[in-house]
Amino acid sequence: QVQLVESGGGLAQAGGSLRLSCAGSGRTFSTYVMGWFRQAPGQERELVAHISTSGTITDYARSVKGRFTISRDNAKNTMSLQMNSLKPEDTAVYYCTAGVYRTALGSPQRWSYWGQGTQVTVSS
Repeated sequence: QVQLVESGGGLAQAGGSLRLSCAGSGRTFSTYVMGWFRQAPGQERELVAHISTSGTITDYARSVKGRFTISRDNAKNTMSLQMNSLKPEDTAVYYCTAGVYRTALGSPQRWSYWGQGTQVTVSS
């Protein structure tokens, strides 16, 4: 089992940057695929980015590709999301997640563990 805790959310201006961090517990952290979802008010939860167990494979939603970078440090049981060139439409609650599946990752049901979420607000 993995417990996940996010940090680093907050308020940023359009064009600015924020870095989200996710700290995981447990000795099996490195065996999980990790990801970041986000959910804006009235909208479905959306997969923003995910990263393989080794960290060598990453993928991004089209809306954030080229602006966001996901990374992980298995030695420290941490994962990060560097968000640059932020836009007001990036405003959402961001969730750290972990799972064992490697396909159909866009569905929240494919993920096993979730953090409590951290608010990101981007002003125009």
